[in-house]
Amino acid sequence: MRIAVTSVSGQLGSAIAKYLISEIGKENVIGIARTPEKAKHLGIQIRKGDYNSRQEFDQALLGVDVVLLVSGMDTPDKRIQQHRNVIEAAKINGVKKIVYTSIVGNEEQNSFTPIVESNRQTEKDIQNSGLQWSIGRNGIYIEPDIEYIDNYVQAGEIRNCAGEGKCAYTSRNELGYAYTKMLTEEKHNNNIYNLVGEPITQKQLASYINQVYNTELEFKAISVEEYKQERIAELGEFMGTVITGIYEGILNGAYNVKSDFQKAAGRAHQSTLDVIKQLKLS
Repeated sequence: MRIAVTSVSGQLGSAIAKYLISEIGKENVIGIARTPEKAKHLGIQIRKGDYNSRQEFDQALLGVDVVLLVSGMDTPDKRIQQHRNVIEAAKINGVKKIVYTSIVGNEEQNSFTPIVESNRQTEKDIQNSGLQWSIGRNGIYIEPDIEYIDNYVQAGEIRNCAGEGKCAYTSRNELGYAYTKMLTEEKHNNNIYNLVGEPITQKQLASYINQVYNTELEFKAISVEEYKQERIAELGEFMGTVITGIYEGILNGAYNVKSDFQKAAGRAHQSTLDVIKQLKLS
């Protein structure tokens, strides 16, 4: 069985590829990247594939049995057709199964809603493709918070609009493990899984970071509008608005969901505290 991973030069794609290599051998894993040179370090065959190019994916998926479609990073209005390019190329090439990395989140109206809706449309396109399929809805990654610790320490606080809302975080490493099972085991066909850990508040997050990094962070809740202005000032209109939508979603319970990680991975999701400890060591 030959399995292809799209966006393999990205952090999630490479995490999944590494687990696949250890599971089925590097000769059976094909990486697909817009810029192949960025994925050479994985030591597997890398093919060129830009989501905007149906022709590139017609070539990239030759001889592939299963494809992992990593959700694109473009604006929501462009993503749906980009993903369709991969789905159509998979059908033409006789690919048997598509596994898609979607996202957790409901369609409550906030600035993250268009991204959730574009993912839901791709889920429908895959379910209607006639191929076998399996879909993971990824939780919010914990890694950005860890990468941002220096900023938190400088401010002395974690500051956002999530309030007392709970968020079931995950990590790219945990997702890599789960998607490898979903790609290689038929029992996951025609299932949608919430790939998340246990739901925690921002106050708990600050406490866990303090335990692992010996910091003294506190959580400060601010209004959605105030947070939006701060994020746009730092990150620009598009990303600032998206990030605000994520934390507004946490406030409204969009990421306080039941975990299906055990079903997908065959083991429990690591605790958030253990994930943070592991990230510190890596």
